[in-house]
Amino acid sequence: MKTFRYGTSLYEAGHGHFSVGHNRYLLLNEGQEYQLHIDSSVPVESFCIFFPPGMVEEVGRNVSSSDRYLLDEPYTLSSAGSMEWVERTYSMEDPLGAALARLRSSHVSKTLDTWELEEQLHQLALRMLALHREIRCEIDQLDMVKSSTRNELYRRLYIAHEYMTAYYSQPITLAETASAAHLSVNHFLRNYKKLFGISPHQFLTERRLQAACQLLSDSDLPVTEICYRVGFESLGSFSSLFSRRFHLSPSQYRIKR
Repeated sequence: MKTFRYGTSLYEAGHGHFSVGHNRYLLLNEGQEYQLHIDSSVPVESFCIFFPPGMVEEVGRNVSSSDRYLLDEPYTLSSAGSMEWVERTYSMEDPLGAALARLRSSHVSKTLDTWELEEQLHQLALRMLALHREIRCEIDQLDMVKSSTRNELYRRLYIAHEYMTAYYSQPITLAETASAAHLSVNHFLRNYKKLFGISPHQFLTERRLQAACQLLSDSDLPVTEICYRVGFESLGSFSSLFSRRFHLSPSQYRIKR
């Protein structure tokens, strides 16, 4: 699990591109190779968790087994092999993200001893398993007959979703985004809306508008520069979309910040 503060980092892992800032964490599978890019004018702090091999699977065995079985077989390791996780970013506000934040805080304040660290790692593992069950429910909502097809489509749709999240400020195209996930444009459009409830264009527009809000609040950059910095192609389109979304013009929003 990868977290960052005071900046944003870009991971390239497998076929995915993941933007990890202060409000997101990234979950990668054991042994996944990646490249990390950090472009920041200030030092960026990372906090990452690497579980011992088999630990999460063993916690899962204990959760799913009866007390009688665990009394008879307390040390039998799970024979199911390593769990496969959907590699994507998640909100730091979900239960696992909140537990990560608490562990990071304890680590920074140097209040952790070995026992507490191990207990907190087990709590993280429990929350990871709960998250895994939630993702399985999301995948099962896709209307493909075969489980393997649902799994693969979900994974590819999230590759495209993370691609838009990472590169929203750049002039990315629909075809490029679908290609990043190895999907045809039509297949991508149709199934993205089924999974996320909105179209890719709606998501990209909202992502850019939220980034514009952040810059209007935290910087003195001219509105025109903000427009192009977050990825909009024209000032008129940006102002119209912004006013429709927030019922204020960009300049009015800045005054009321």
